[in-house]
Amino acid sequence: MNGKLLIVDDHKHVLKALIQLLEPEFDSITGISNPNQILSYINKEEYDVVLLDMNFSAGVNTGNEGIYWLNRILKSDPLAAVVMITAYSDVNLAVRAIKEGATDFVVKPWDNNKLITSLQTAFKLRQTKIENKKLRDRQKQINKGIINQSDPLIGKSQQIENVLQVIKKVARTEANVLVIGENGTGKELIVKEIHNNSRRADEAFISIDIGTITETLFESEMFGHIKGAFTDAREDKTGWFETASGGTLFLDEIGNLSLTMQSKLLTAIQNRVIHKVGSKTPIPFDIRLICATNKNLDELVSNNLFREDLYYRINTIVIEIPPLRDRGEDIVLLAEHFLKEYAAKYEKFSLKFSSKTLDKLMKYTWPGNVRELRHTIEKAVILSDSDILMPEDFIISHTTLQPSLNQKPPTFAEIEKQALQIALDNNNGSVLKASQELEIARQTMYNKMLKYDL
Repeated sequence: MNGKLLIVDDHKHVLKALIQLLEPEFDSITGISNPNQILSYINKEEYDVVLLDMNFSAGVNTGNEGIYWLNRILKSDPLAAVVMITAYSDVNLAVRAIKEGATDFVVKPWDNNKLITSLQTAFKLRQTKIENKKLRDRQKQINKGIINQSDPLIGKSQQIENVLQVIKKVARTEANVLVIGENGTGKELIVKEIHNNSRRADEAFISIDIGTITETLFESEMFGHIKGAFTDAREDKTGWFETASGGTLFLDEIGNLSLTMQSKLLTAIQNRVIHKVGSKTPIPFDIRLICATNKNLDELVSNNLFREDLYYRINTIVIEIPPLRDRGEDIVLLAEHFLKEYAAKYEKFSLKFSSKTLDKLMKYTWPGNVRELRHTIEKAVILSDSDILMPEDFIISHTTLQPSLNQKPPTFAEIEKQALQIALDNNNGSVLKASQELEIARQTMYNKMLKYDL
């Protein structure tokens, strides 16, 4: 048993005898005679097994003291393996101890072989509990991290065909990939396509929006932490790198990382190991790293806002997603796809586009890209009163239609309102993220939304 044992018994000669017997069985053994020290020990050190006496006061043989400390131990460490030991053999007491969470019950004077076997069983049970918890944590994080997106890659334009060709070449390799493109172009779909066609397709796919992680929590979220590493660290936590090991880790909006976080990320990528917060033990990982951003990283590097060494680590292959306005007939294909989806969702199965509507959709420049098209189609389906969707059913600002002769220029107020609406659509209604995209204060964003009744 390559683990740590804590023995708690108020009889010092018993304590000494147990330590001598069990020393060859464990890496380390700690013996204490005062039960009031138990919590300070287990909060400072992680023990694989606790051998706990049941009575500490002279003349008392009820076992209540042992049950009390058993409950305190399990409250502090729910995965603890505790073997109870007592000089008073009582079947009811043994049953009670097991019901309260003890792993086993041993009677003094003990049989050496039976005691060792009992501790071996407790040790293995502890390892099983830890492994099961890791698996549960892994599954939770996988479920949390997987992109909730089922749309297929739709398009026949040459631009999309070029992207698909690159994906075909890159997917089966282990190369780090950087996906770039405007907001709403479907970068996450491209990333999922790479994963689904890779050798890791059956392993975890973890997607992390870097913009949602604060600098103070970055290491804990990405690398994990151990119990007691900081004030709120009540139990060990598995980080995203460890969770994604064997699969793909997708870091979205990589351009939002601060220089401090960039440095920590680079160290992990270079060394292929992480250290949980509060631990010096290196944990190796095996991930396929894919990053995405809508920012110009070359420009950020030039302005010393993004580390050049990290940039070259993540962009072995760069895939640029074309904006929707450059994809021609793909606009119609996507519109038809979204119409079918929302017609089924809102039980308006006979809905169709008029030819003038499709013409209008083709002429619009779609600054919010595929995401804006999706939202626009959904609004039209909800508000439609007939089976044919006409141009007037679509809430599209004419300020971004392809220009024509004698077209009246939009007012500055119209442009501002449209910019606000697009930012909100791009960020699923999040005022904070919309204000960050527009590079204005959140309160300014609220004031302008009130002004334009958004």
